[in-house]
Amino acid sequence: MISRSILAAALSLLTVAALAQTVTQPPASPGATPPAAAPAAPRAKSDITLAKFQKRREKAIMAADTDGDGKISLLEWEAFQAKRNIKGDAAKSFARIDSNHDGFIDRAELDAFFAKRFAKLDKNGDGVLTADEMPGHKSAPKPEQ
Repeated sequence: MISRSILAAALSLLTVAALAQTVTQPPASPGATPPAAAPAAPRAKSDITLAKFQKRREKAIMAADTDGDGKISLLEWEAFQAKRNIKGDAAKSFARIDSNHDGFIDRAELDAFFAKRFAKLDKNGDGVLTADEMPGHKSAPKPEQ
């Protein structure tokens, strides 16, 4: 008999505690300012900012810097492209990224190249790539032929 009473009391306390944690808004009084808007929803895990986009790609491409001097030569680029089985002319892709034409790709050139790429992918211009804006995603717009 006592154990049932203890059980009932414990359940009552749990119920009261749960209700106390529930937040309710008091009714607004006339002339009061409305509550602040709720914070924006957090971004989905798949959303990518420019900084994240550049960092990911820079890390991958700087793996081509086999001598560790902080820049990529044409020979390093060609070896990197061959290792990744990239089709196409490695010299042409190298020339596109080597904007100052000094024969090396450095981090600044990569950042500039990826900023342009990001801007093309970011169709709505909000500074974030969503899953449907990323290449290879099934709902991504197809490049014009």
